[in-house]
Amino acid sequence: MRFAAMILVLILAISMSRFATADNANVQITVVDQSGAPLPCRIHLHDKDGKPQRAGDLPFFRDHFVCPGEVRMQLPVGDYRVEIERGPEYEQYADSFTVAESAVKELSVCLKRIANLAAEGWYSGDLHVHRAIEDIPLLMRAEDLNVAPVITWWNNRNVWSARERPKNPLTQIDGNRYYHVMAGEDEREGGALMYFNRKQHLPITGSTREYPSPMTFVNQAHEEGDVWIDIEKPFWWDVPVWLASGQFDSVGLANNHMCRSRMYESEAWGRPRNEDRLPAPRGNGFWTQEIYYHILNCGLRVPPSAGSASGVLPNPLGYNRVYVYCGDDFNYDTWWQGLKAGRSFVTNGPLLLAKANGQLPGHVFASTDEQPVEIDMEVSLISRDPIAAIEIIRNGKIERTVPIAGKSQAINLGKITFGQSGWFLVRAITDLEHTFRFASTAPYYVEVGSDKRFLSRSSANFFLDWAVERIARVPLKLNDSEKLEDVLAHHQRAKKFWQQVAAEANAD
Repeated sequence: MRFAAMILVLILAISMSRFATADNANVQITVVDQSGAPLPCRIHLHDKDGKPQRAGDLPFFRDHFVCPGEVRMQLPVGDYRVEIERGPEYEQYADSFTVAESAVKELSVCLKRIANLAAEGWYSGDLHVHRAIEDIPLLMRAEDLNVAPVITWWNNRNVWSARERPKNPLTQIDGNRYYHVMAGEDEREGGALMYFNRKQHLPITGSTREYPSPMTFVNQAHEEGDVWIDIEKPFWWDVPVWLASGQFDSVGLANNHMCRSRMYESEAWGRPRNEDRLPAPRGNGFWTQEIYYHILNCGLRVPPSAGSASGVLPNPLGYNRVYVYCGDDFNYDTWWQGLKAGRSFVTNGPLLLAKANGQLPGHVFASTDEQPVEIDMEVSLISRDPIAAIEIIRNGKIERTVPIAGKSQAINLGKITFGQSGWFLVRAITDLEHTFRFASTAPYYVEVGSDKRFLSRSSANFFLDWAVERIARVPLKLNDSEKLEDVLAHHQRAKKFWQQVAAEANAD
């Protein structure tokens, strides 16, 4: 009897297997460029219920997979929606199709390139990458990304505890793509810091929410040699401390709160915005920009950066990216040098190339004889999404709004005049309502006379008030008196720094 039951179960299993196979069909997707060559790309493929589909062993995350230009897969019969992309320099393909029983579905797509920024000397990077090391080459090709520092160590995990650390953490592929596998992230109560270009990890594993201070590891990193430290988002609670230390290289203006399909609408455990003034879903994006402008208003020349957190949050690699101008001299080192100089723009969609009096972002216009400086602004904009206007931001405020028609064009924004020192940049925000999709140049700087930096009293007090709030919060999660004293020392130094900036202010 038991034998007969086993036979029946086996027959049922075989029958179900045949039934499942009968309800599947072969699907082949081929993607090429305009020359007909296979084009690595990202594919979002959903069934009629919105369930994302995988493609064998190809790298998959959340709602998409990447392929080298061709993929063969089996799908259940039914209706599907597909979107195919390759970073912001290619048009998007979107369509629906039906998979029929006992038929081969072939989908051939040619993605048209709408920009070739590398040919113009601009190279892209994503500074927040949590993807598997072995997937990085295909991911970079599929997103047409040039620089990717891969995070392999952070507070609760270190990849190198289970595998041998490479002698050379930097790998070059295709001649114009680089990935570095020794990036790290220290993410705790005060926020997140990103460490790049180190040869080994920092001993952050086991740190508590408040102790030791993130500044302990910042100081260690600088003592041990070359390092690039990025403030991952400008609204993290410890930002006033980090800025006051002067040991940071960039700040995340296009960060992972901004996603392809949505916004993270709150500031998580960062300093909250006024939601009545800056309502969801896009309020966090405007708050991020406001804080960055306060940083610049305090005379701190910190370039903006971009990161997607693909592998943790629902973004593809390179969704948030920073383009750096290297001209004909692109390599890993010159890219970081260009970022340091601010020859860059950040984006999660639009491509915004700007020149002021023929100069790239990051340029310092100097007038030693105190004569006014006149700036003539020209931009080139390419966008797949509608944009109503381009804005010039001057000393933290909208100086000029220039309406535009269409998605792509070259335009002269007119002239602006500086009678005293200051800064300006150009931004373009799309009309999308579900996410904050934008582009922003890095700042330009203007020096007129002896006061070479614009120092706003209100911006300094903005960070001073923030520092005082943070000092009151630290004891809530740290009650060991000795440890508390050690951590608060950094915050007290920051408080004094912002008091001094406010005292030296030369503008309201």
